[in-house]
Amino acid sequence: MFDPGLQPERTELAWRRTALAIGIGSLLAVRLLPAAMGSPWWALPGFAGILLTAALWLGARRRHRAVARALAAYGDRAALPGGALPAMLATLVALIGAGGAATVVAHAVSAAG
Repeated sequence: MFDPGLQPERTELAWRRTALAIGIGSLLAVRLLPAAMGSPWWALPGFAGILLTAALWLGARRRHRAVARALAAYGDRAALPGGALPAMLATLVALIGAGGAATVVAHAVSAAG
């Protein structure tokens, strides 16, 4: 039998914290990257991150509502939403990390040479 508890709420709060962390990092990128890299075009990754934050926040909210409805209606036998949102987030974070590492290496090589 399904125990409503607070687990779905905690999960939604974790998604919100994740979106908030990405949003803060994106705002910092908008502020710091153009000055550090010497071109205003470097603000674009930060703006893309802000858009990602909005999409993640909305997706997490929709996912929470779908989980809550399914669990309330069908209990433990509910068919819950798939893993597309977590997979998308993991992929994007990996790509952002790889892009950041490549940027740092490229900038260090160009400064040294």
